[in-house]
Amino acid sequence: MNPVKLPIQDILDLHTFNPKEVPDLLEDYFTECIKHRIFSVRVIHGKGKGILKKRVQGILKKNPMVVSFKDAPLEAGSWGAVIVELKQEQDIN
Repeated sequence: MNPVKLPIQDILDLHTFNPKEVPDLLEDYFTECIKHRIFSVRVIHGKGKGILKKRVQGILKKNPMVVSFKDAPLEAGSWGAVIVELKQEQDIN
């Protein structure tokens, strides 16, 4: 399958992706965000039963590009999304 080209923005909606694609997707997307000088990203995982949210949080905890993350504010998705703060280029190494 050919890679899907995504516009690099400060929002990533995971609804259209297969859950097994999420780890690599987040890694690649965050790398591109940093290259585009985007250091705060809202990742929308949806509310549902919280399974994808827990998976995303586990991935974020282990990712060296992530400085911090927290539930999005009410107007930005509340507990159905997470705000991720990324390290700036010089902080990654």
